[in-house]
Amino acid sequence: MSSSSDFQQDRHSFSGSPQKWTDFELPGDTLYYRFTSDMSNTEWGYKFTVTAGHLGRFQTGFEILKQMLCEERVIPHLPLAKIWEWQVGVACRQTGHQRLKAIHLLLKIVQCSSQGDCDLTLLKPLWQLFTHMENNSCHDTAKPGILLPLHRALAELFFVTENRVTELGSLQEYLLALNTEDHLHRCTAQ
Repeated sequence: MSSSSDFQQDRHSFSGSPQKWTDFELPGDTLYYRFTSDMSNTEWGYKFTVTAGHLGRFQTGFEILKQMLCEERVIPHLPLAKIWEWQVGVACRQTGHQRLKAIHLLLKIVQCSSQGDCDLTLLKPLWQLFTHMENNSCHDTAKPGILLPLHRALAELFFVTENRVTELGSLQEYLLALNTEDHLHRCTAQ
């Protein structure tokens, strides 16, 4: 079984008793299979079940949501506030590429949302992560000027978000919501 007709991509081969077969996943929407008998038995062959994508699979959800956010006629029908809340949660919980993809979706939502669609104060944990990264990058003399992908993604998210709230006239409320009172006191003292 494979995801390509030449059986070169995502190939899975099985032979023998059913106990040797294991569940597996193939990307895409097409499955190619080839059955070859060695004629050693007179049994009927093998039976397998194909099930379409699983709910909750990150990559599938990411691709669908990314596509929906690119369609201007679809956006007014989306529950942006709820999607925003979910994606902030995903960006806070996940790591690596999944976190970057969640931040990418947050950026798209900020760009297409109107005032009141998204509770921007939910970004506070990501803001804290970003400021921590900013403080550490200033002290990292081994790699001056090089930002990690997460650092770049968060910088872009907060740059675009700040511009967006400035356009909407709520910059002060946004900045107050993201920062702690202690942080504001330190900034004022500096």
